[in-house]
Amino acid sequence: MGDTIFGKIVRREIPAEIVYENDDVMAFNDLNPQAPVHVLFVPKRALATLNEATPADAELLGKLMLAAAEYAKAQGFGKDGYRVVVNCNEHGGQTVFHLHLHLLAGRRMHWPPG
Repeated sequence: MGDTIFGKIVRREIPAEIVYENDDVMAFNDLNPQAPVHVLFVPKRALATLNEATPADAELLGKLMLAAAEYAKAQGFGKDGYRVVVNCNEHGGQTVFHLHLHLLAGRRMHWPPG
């Protein structure tokens, strides 16, 4: 497990508002939300960035995406829609180097983001 803030949350060394969990994935509310709903989905087995993923990680990456979709549908965002974002490295906006998905919902999303 990586020694990032997300790794510490997964190990329950620091508190977070956990909203979803299964054997492979944990999700918690973002402390700096960019939408009315902003949930971070993290694999319990840490990968620093998407660049580190290999074909052996395909199942875990799929489980991460499916967890986000399951949560969105269960919370009622499936019909109106939601956004799932993965940032990779500094220029991609990644600030915590433990791969994670941002699920944003609760308002109409625009592109470019803003």
